Amino acid sequence: MSNENQNLNPNQVANLLNIESLINASTARFDTLNKEYQDQKSQLDSIFESDVEYQEVAQEAQKQSKLKTIAKQKVMVRSECTQLVEKIKDAQIQIRELKTAMSDYLAQYVVLSGTNQIEGPDGVLRQIIYSAKLVKTK
Repeated sequence: MSNENQNLNPNQVANLLNIESLINASTARFDTLNKEYQDQKSQLDSIFESDVEYQEVAQEAQKQSKLKTIAKQKVMVRSECTQLVEKIKDAQIQIRELKTAMSDYLAQYVVLSGTNQIEGPDGVLRQIIYSAKLVKTK
């Protein structure tokens, strides 16, 4: 627990310590499950690598995939494709920027209104939710 939370009452401190303990236990469980997953995935990959029939089919599929890539590259050099690709990239950028702005607007709305619900122009009540994740600091 950091020194930033020195003004907490004893119940808040206990809750914070409990939450911190849950986070640490969840992190440990996540690490264990991730290790088990990696081991099992490695075992499965090993089985596929040792199966002759699978290897033959996989090689044929790889050849077909290369042919598909070559055909796709030939199509992508057409002017209508390059124009569409640019339009798609622009749309993706605009969507990403709009999502960021919407997130900021929603956070401001929650702070100002004191509620995590908003009614849309269509009359549907929507709930504002947050998604958090834990990342290692460098």
